[in-house]
Amino acid sequence: MNTYKLILVFFFLCLGHATFAQNAHVKGVILDTENRSVADVNVSCLGNVVQSDSNGVFDIELPSNKKVSLIFTHISLKMLSLSVSLKPGEVFLFNPVMNNSAEQMGEVFVSSKNKKRVQGIVTVEPETIKKIPGANAGIENILKTLPGVNSNNELSTQYAVRGGNYDENLVYVNEVEVYRPFLIRSGQQEGLSFTNTDLVQNVDFSAGGFQAKFGDKLSSVLDITYRKPTQFGAAFEASFLGGSAAVDLVSKNKKWSAVTGIRYRNNSLLVNSQDTETNYTPVFADIQTNINYDISEKWQMSFLGNISQNKYSYQPLTRQTNFGTIDQPMALTVYYEGQEKDKYETYFGAFKTTYKASPSLTFKLIGSLFHTTEQEHFDILAQYRLGNVDEEGNIENIDFTRGIGSQLNHARNDLDALIANAEIKGFKEWLNDSQLEFGLKYTRESIRDRVVEWEVIDSAGFSINPPLVILPKNNQPYQSYTGPLLPYQDIRATNFNTINRLAGYAQFNKKTAIGSSQVWYHLGARFQSWNVQGASVEGKNQIVVSPRAQFAIQPDWDMDMVFRISGGLYHQPPFYRELRDLDGVVNPNVKAQESVHIVLGNDYNFKMWNRPFKWVTEVYYKSLSDVNVYSIDNVRIRYIANNNAKAYAQGFDFRLNGEFVPGTESWVSFGYLKTEENYENKGYIARPTDQRLKFAMLFQDYMPNIPSVKLYLNLVYNTGLPGGAPAYSDPYLYQNRLNDYRRADVGFAKVFVDSSTKVAKAKWLKDFKELSVGLEIFNLFNNQNAITNTWVRDVYSKNQYAIPNYMTSRVFNIKLNARL
Repeated sequence: MNTYKLILVFFFLCLGHATFAQNAHVKGVILDTENRSVADVNVSCLGNVVQSDSNGVFDIELPSNKKVSLIFTHISLKMLSLSVSLKPGEVFLFNPVMNNSAEQMGEVFVSSKNKKRVQGIVTVEPETIKKIPGANAGIENILKTLPGVNSNNELSTQYAVRGGNYDENLVYVNEVEVYRPFLIRSGQQEGLSFTNTDLVQNVDFSAGGFQAKFGDKLSSVLDITYRKPTQFGAAFEASFLGGSAAVDLVSKNKKWSAVTGIRYRNNSLLVNSQDTETNYTPVFADIQTNINYDISEKWQMSFLGNISQNKYSYQPLTRQTNFGTIDQPMALTVYYEGQEKDKYETYFGAFKTTYKASPSLTFKLIGSLFHTTEQEHFDILAQYRLGNVDEEGNIENIDFTRGIGSQLNHARNDLDALIANAEIKGFKEWLNDSQLEFGLKYTRESIRDRVVEWEVIDSAGFSINPPLVILPKNNQPYQSYTGPLLPYQDIRATNFNTINRLAGYAQFNKKTAIGSSQVWYHLGARFQSWNVQGASVEGKNQIVVSPRAQFAIQPDWDMDMVFRISGGLYHQPPFYRELRDLDGVVNPNVKAQESVHIVLGNDYNFKMWNRPFKWVTEVYYKSLSDVNVYSIDNVRIRYIANNNAKAYAQGFDFRLNGEFVPGTESWVSFGYLKTEENYENKGYIARPTDQRLKFAMLFQDYMPNIPSVKLYLNLVYNTGLPGGAPAYSDPYLYQNRLNDYRRADVGFAKVFVDSSTKVAKAKWLKDFKELSVGLEIFNLFNNQNAITNTWVRDVYSKNQYAIPNYMTSRVFNIKLNARL
């Protein structure tokens, strides 16, 4: 690692401070109905969160000369809220009494969670994210259980939303857009997601119909806010898959604070459960920090930084995959030589400053820089044998061989990308519950990319010609072959490109009433202008405008219902990956994909078993034009890089969540989706993300007699995706679907210290706020889920066999969690 990179790492580790100093305080002691103090109550105000100590004492800072709302929440007690407006320097003493029978309000107000409800935004609690098991535990693991979100790859953090692909999802951390590596082609190479769960405070997700203030993508928005600590704290986690640690630091004057986290992950436990025996030495590690400084009452600054280094070394040895039928069991045995060495290093930094020009006008200035250097180098020779197997699944005892051959894959792919952003945003509050939001953003993307890939296939000793090149027929050994020997696939390109973008938005928000019903609406529009330049290409300047709207109404009924309609015009100007065609060559004039999107939703809050529940229903339709057709191989997306198609996506989603078990939140999701495309007027066929049915369950429970023993279940069922066909095949001539995806991950935990369990703390436990040890079982029922197919030829029948490439089998993991 270079010297300057080491300096950056040292800088991230040493910096630590930041929380906004405020000019007013609310403090007191929180009690229950039996006059006992209540510890670990979350007290939140405008994103600032504190917890009551072991004696129930809390102290929270909040803005002065402004009406704000305090929310008191506890896992086993009902929410309590209070609206206050304090003078600078004022200290308000408040000793709330929380009970388990009714929510209490100091004044009637709409909380931020209710605002998100009318906007159709799903909020996920960070504590839920940390507890739920998964091969790739984290925010994306939870998203995959939500309706409309699909993934058939537990080794990947990527997800598809309502017919879109992985490149159609926006991800923000502290209002800064974050990126993922370009060259990754399989889930096991991905390593770590950008978002660090240990640092997260809020997670908001929209699966469609999102507002104009969000960016230019077609499918979804994941909006994450990192924590602003108010006191010292530390947390760590360790398991067979790696570990993480995080620390909260606060200065004495409360002007500085920081939360910093470091993570390490090793997927050997998961990869070793696959069919292929390998020497596998991955190193996935990163460090992140979020630093905040309050310059004055009106002016705050923050810095978000990340350094990530993912090294993936892979040396396959042997593989045997059994398939076929009961009457004719078969197997593919492969012996490998060579290795793969991939490396992805990313460096990200973002500065954000917030200035409150007046009580009703706020400005934000955001600048960010993202740098990634990536390499994908491999030379792997695979020599295979296809044949029948005996009753024990052994191919070595069978003399009859259906196919024999070899395959050599080579790649020397290198990419260097530098993406710079500068953005200004504004927020203006008006009378009568209305606001104006606006912003302007400039982005410069510099990409240097070299692609060198080829594949040679040999069957029974004779080289196989590429399928899309007209060559003399190869009838060896009966006739000598006179044509040239060519690689079966060959891609070579060098691209140096610069993309300049200018984007902006304006949005008007209003809350009003129609009769006795409450009404909210959001009207806005976005624009983006961009131009692609390169050494040998010069793209034309393009511009798109995207008007969007949302409308919600809460009737004055006894039933607590909200009805929503949202949509508009959504554009996705091409990112670098979408500009590069199947031959690796950049087409600078690829147009933005366009989608007319409409979403109808209903949100119903109700009581069942005297506990809170929510039922959410959404129906959606997308009409897409100027579609850039693509194919997916594992997680690698390859575009045709033109706009010669149109498409549609339609479906509906249901979600029921609530306290199926008292004090814990669980949910059940169900969705139906149909998405098809029409390329060059050939007719409609299924798109690669045509996931027809989806069912998911996230369930939390505990033993009634031993509440410190917890159970967490993560269950997903998806019908099969189109895919697994040979890469060169014409989808209009060959349509193939993978088998259904079925997976259940379960976790058991013994909680020694927790905010929700009544545990008599032993002396050695007194310094812990949380401490638990758990057992996780991934793929509980040992389902064989395939992500792609390997195609092998039978030299006798001239048939091709699709041998599934299975993902992980059943895996056991032990995990330790602690928080000080």
